[in-house]
Amino acid sequence: MPHMHYTGILIAAMTFLTIGLWHPIVIKTEYHWGTRPWIIYLLIGISCCALALFIENIYMSSFLGVFGASALWGIGELFEQKKRVDRGWFPRNPKKDIHKLK
Repeated sequence: MPHMHYTGILIAAMTFLTIGLWHPIVIKTEYHWGTRPWIIYLLIGISCCALALFIENIYMSSFLGVFGASALWGIGELFEQKKRVDRGWFPRNPKKDIHKLK
């Protein structure tokens, strides 16, 4: 019976779940704070990707790399989410709009 290696499948599942986690994070971030937190996404992304270079464990290194890359990708998605809200595809935060008027 051949020996099976599950590393690729586990990393794929972890990647799928991580990307799935970032989708609602981007939506909630834009809803509550707009696009201002993009710099936080940048810092998280760079930090995680840099840290992944020094982690010996393949799973943890992969997770940090995928999480960091997803954070960096999230910057563009944050600005795209603003466009989707402007088009009416997602709800606009009424409290956020009140603060703009002041």
